[in-house]
Amino acid sequence: MTPLRWRWLAVLLLAVSAAPAATAAAPEKPAATPETKAEPFRPEMGKFPPLEKAHVYRGQLVFVDAPNRRGSLRVQATGRFNNNPPHPFAMLPFGIIQYHGAPADLRDIPLGTMLHVRAFLPPDPRISPVPVLPLDSTTKKKFFAEAAGIEPAENHVLLLEDEPSHCRREGKVWKLGELEIKNNAGTIVASRVPKDGGAAAAADAKASQETIQEAIQETMNFDAATRIWRGRECLSVKDLIAEGVWPAEGKKPLGGQTVFLGIAWKPKVISEIEVGNVFNRFHISDIWLDDAALDRAADNQTETHKAFIRSRWMPAWVDAVEYGEFGKATVIATLFGGMDSSLYAAFKKGTTAHMNGAEYTLKHAAGHYGPAHMAVHGRILDVTQPSGDVPLGSSGIQIRFQTDGITEGLRIGRVVRILPADWPKGVLPREEFVGDGASYSREDRFPNPDIFPKYELGQ
Repeated sequence: MTPLRWRWLAVLLLAVSAAPAATAAAPEKPAATPETKAEPFRPEMGKFPPLEKAHVYRGQLVFVDAPNRRGSLRVQATGRFNNNPPHPFAMLPFGIIQYHGAPADLRDIPLGTMLHVRAFLPPDPRISPVPVLPLDSTTKKKFFAEAAGIEPAENHVLLLEDEPSHCRREGKVWKLGELEIKNNAGTIVASRVPKDGGAAAAADAKASQETIQEAIQETMNFDAATRIWRGRECLSVKDLIAEGVWPAEGKKPLGGQTVFLGIAWKPKVISEIEVGNVFNRFHISDIWLDDAALDRAADNQTETHKAFIRSRWMPAWVDAVEYGEFGKATVIATLFGGMDSSLYAAFKKGTTAHMNGAEYTLKHAAGHYGPAHMAVHGRILDVTQPSGDVPLGSSGIQIRFQTDGITEGLRIGRVVRILPADWPKGVLPREEFVGDGASYSREDRFPNPDIFPKYELGQ
């Protein structure tokens, strides 16, 4: 097929992906009741929503569909945690994921990890990659009439972060109280508190001590598989016992030792030291004993994410298009936030680049021969740096990109992917780009058995 015919195929494909399927309209808001919380916030397409209007919750990662940036969380609420069924969520196109205090993709986070969530209603329910729920589902009680809040309607995520990322962003740490151990497993009592004791407490040692005492204590499990990080070392429970830091058996006060914790949940094997509500007790997967240890983990994760973005291209959305003659156009686009600064540094005035249409899920619009095959080629005319407060999800960096062959996917409000000239061109796995216009359907956004190939089964 000639390059011109390929170009027309790209236009048809992107036109199909731009048109929403005819699906049910968004559920109407239920009548207000004394129990109803403040009106949930629905972001506008093409605008970054304010973080303070997000619904806040916490959950265990139990399923991941990384190519579509969605998954399921077991949401923490009232009742027995293990009884709560998985709840679907989707990342907003500009949604930020943090793991070990560094940028991440869903594929980087182990299943079972407890995550902090800031989420909204779907901006456009017609193209939501996960089911759209009634607005009152957030407050309804489920299962044995004891669990409320386990199915929030706000399932489009702006910020998803694990425990150490959450603590670093909010300036908090965990202080360890008492340890109880037997057979390399046991419990630790700990409190999450401000790292400096708070602005007022910083100048007053007594006030700082009161802040620690007033913090809510939580009892969590650990076992022989718990990883303990000290500087560049990766230790085990057995190592700390051998060093005499922890006892082999019994209780020991840890004196408010400051650490960062990785928190998960997993089934408990109840022993004589397991008391209380073990169904709601969380598990310590990692302990970082010092800042240097977590810095190292963050650096490793940053390098992983940098390589990932360079191979998938920088996501952005189109703010404006200035059309010229014979297909020429200048596209003004804002780069999404949450990335390492070295990735943004690749966008320089005068450099060449490729720009390709993308889906709400950030999947490339085409990629059978690599996304660069169908992308438009051009030059970055200008790069504008942010001058004030930048909303979460945005980098604040805006580029002006000139091309001689605009395509349907590069329209105002649409998501795009951009490849600077010095990033490598490559191919994508089949699940990370949409199909052609003849077979692609918006209804394919929900998982069903048809996603698997059909095989002729043996006898």
